[in-house]
Amino acid sequence: METNIDLKKIWNTQKIETPNVEILYNKANKLKSRSFLKLVVVNIALLLTIIFFGFIWYYYQPELITTKIGIVITMLAMLIFLLPFNKQFSLLTKNKTEPNSKEYLQQLIKLKEMQVSQQTTILSVYFILLALGIWLYMFEYVSKMTITWGIMTYAITTFWFAINWFYLRPRAITKQNAKHNTLLAEFEKLNNQMKD
Repeated sequence: METNIDLKKIWNTQKIETPNVEILYNKANKLKSRSFLKLVVVNIALLLTIIFFGFIWYYYQPELITTKIGIVITMLAMLIFLLPFNKQFSLLTKNKTEPNSKEYLQQLIKLKEMQVSQQTTILSVYFILLALGIWLYMFEYVSKMTITWGIMTYAITTFWFAINWFYLRPRAITKQNAKHNTLLAEFEKLNNQMKD
């Protein structure tokens, strides 16, 4: 039996699974396209909502200051959400040519950092301001109801915000992060193999 085993030779002969670069770039471009579409849809939806709130203020002429403050805070919440969200625009509209994988990885990491900031700080501020704005807006109309209906109205609204905050938001974040993290891992693997 031979006791002189060449580990380096054995190590060098093993098969290394390299990701297909073409498939990787296609996945990354699909992710960027979906993110861009989401960016456009969110912009249109929130801008239309801001216009709608402006129309409510103009057409219905609320009497109480709380209603007006509620409308302003709600519109402000949407703008605070949109401004940092739109910073992704420049990364998502970069040409879809295939730069070297290191450059592409840097773009994906920067996009991921922006999304993490959006998912944590910005989304928290958005939800707090939106809830406060809607509660203040509703006060004028709820004050005209019976106490039972008023409590039920605020309870249902609070319950809806709780469902969004504790159930829908974490699921959406987890789903978005899973796709992005998988792609980042594949690009990092490709970069490490190119260095070797």
